[in-house]
Amino acid sequence: MAGSPDMFDAIVMADERFRGEGFAEGFAEGSGLGLRQGRRLGAARGARVAAEVGCYRGFAVAWRCLLRGGASEKDRKKVKALEALLAMIQRFPYDDAAYGELLRDLDGIRGKFRQLCSLLHVRPDLRIPAEAAGLSF
Repeated sequence: MAGSPDMFDAIVMADERFRGEGFAEGFAEGSGLGLRQGRRLGAARGARVAAEVGCYRGFAVAWRCLLRGGASEKDRKKVKALEALLAMIQRFPYDDAAYGELLRDLDGIRGKFRQLCSLLHVRPDLRIPAEAAGLSF
């Protein structure tokens, strides 16, 4: 019986063996679940940021068209701020999620938008009411 494993050792070590196997299975399942949840969350947050930046761009393009014929100093100042906002939006890295300065650039765009709203005497309210969020026919 010298070559056979000790039955007592197998019973005592079963707890350790099952704990290790359970940890390995749980870790593998948790890693997969974490990746799927992370992708979903990243896509949702990315869509929200893209919608916000797109709204700023639409705002700036519409006001640039409205102020195109303005010849006063105030209008030139407004157009200059509009062009600066559009340039910031143009440089915004939509396709590089690993860009380290993404939040800093987004804060800069938000600040320029608020400055532009102040120059244009427009209230910056981008909230969409709950009843307008869906489509109805």
